[in-house]
Amino acid sequence: MKLLSLLLIAVLAVGCTSFAATTIASAAEHPEARLFDETRDASADVDAALAQGIDESKITLVVMGANWCHDSRALAGWFTQDEDIMGLLDRNFVVTYVDVGQKNRNIDIAQRFGIEKIVGTPTMIMVDYDGTVLNKVTAVDWRNSASRSKDDIILELETVALF
Repeated sequence: MKLLSLLLIAVLAVGCTSFAATTIASAAEHPEARLFDETRDASADVDAALAQGIDESKITLVVMGANWCHDSRALAGWFTQDEDIMGLLDRNFVVTYVDVGQKNRNIDIAQRFGIEKIVGTPTMIMVDYDGTVLNKVTAVDWRNSASRSKDDIILELETVALF
């Protein structure tokens, strides 16, 4: 009986360790980058990105987030560290990053595109080269970027790029 109890404890200990390692590995599956700079002139950055999008017939991605937000850092990480996503972005998009502070900074930029307030970060606004906002309804859906897979991000970007 004592041997059976010790065996059960050993199995549970190994199982818990494996579970903890899996949870930690899952949490670290996305890259991160801190690209949201509160000192930048966000309006000028957005204007420049829109102009480049027009010149190159590309969609402008206005990524509104903050460095304190793990989802914002995750999306920025995917966009700047994954070769497949970087290639897709380079071919089809112009990306600019706007710091929103505690969702109280640069709100005028979101409002410029018909989004009254930032309810979650990141919020990503996709603007076609003719000025049309392509994702007004789903712009806030990126606030779960840290839990998205690479394939999911690529699929959503490809769907917009083919639009």
